[in-house]
Amino acid sequence: MSEHTGHRLAVIGAGVMGTNIAALAIGHGVPVVLVDVADEVLATARATVGQKLKHAQLMGVLPAGRARGELVTSTSPSDAADATTVIEAVVEIAETKAKVLTEVAGLVRPGTLLISNTSCIPIDEMAGWVGRGDELVGVHFMNPAYLIKMVEVIRGTATSDATMERVVALLTALGREALVIRDAPGFVINRLLHPLINRAAMLVQEGVASAEVVDGLLQGCLGHATGPLRTADLIGIDNLVDSLNVLHERTGDPECAPCDLMLEKVREGQHGRKTGRGFYDYGKTAR
Repeated sequence: MSEHTGHRLAVIGAGVMGTNIAALAIGHGVPVVLVDVADEVLATARATVGQKLKHAQLMGVLPAGRARGELVTSTSPSDAADATTVIEAVVEIAETKAKVLTEVAGLVRPGTLLISNTSCIPIDEMAGWVGRGDELVGVHFMNPAYLIKMVEVIRGTATSDATMERVVALLTALGREALVIRDAPGFVINRLLHPLINRAAMLVQEGVASAEVVDGLLQGCLGHATGPLRTADLIGIDNLVDSLNVLHERTGDPECAPCDLMLEKVREGQHGRKTGRGFYDYGKTAR
């Protein structure tokens, strides 16, 4: 186990959030096994985690004098079997999450903390996939996870008191502050944020204002830190479309049906910072 925290973390999914969470954990002395489907994905992920650790160090958000945890990458979910906690951080598609959670729940020992970094899919829906729904909890880390201390913790109806104690202990070891909410599609943050981003994109689509002007108004008038469309580029427009589809299907809210401009950007591969272009052009600075 980690000398400092007693935790061993397995992160399933080496995308934007998976590498964010891995960097957070390693920077706090927690060893991480990062699992994804291909060696080339993991090679990129190792470099990305390194960059994020450097950024965290420059920002002064890592514990002083604490040795970093070890990072191991693997294409085999079985390498997560010895973890004390598994965090699922794959795409927001129910079928994909179900496959991953079902597999990993069958590999780990009873008592292992199971966390989904779901954006919108309810925890109660996922509990039926894992067999031990009492050990499952949602933790919605914000992006970038190593900078934003507040996290949304989603307790399902089956989530046990012991699981809640374990997740709070883990988040405390990672220097995060937890706010616990009841389960619902989209929870609190994304039930508010995703329709806002969608509506902002509609205004650009309709020619009412440019992305820069929409973001500028929300920053200057409402105090939004980056503006909704820069936030969209940071999250990944493809991820947002997946999450909006989940919300639309599960709530029926018409504000959650992805607008044509968002769908067009996904079709054209303009997913935001990770591809170099979304609502803004990032050129060689993306990643």
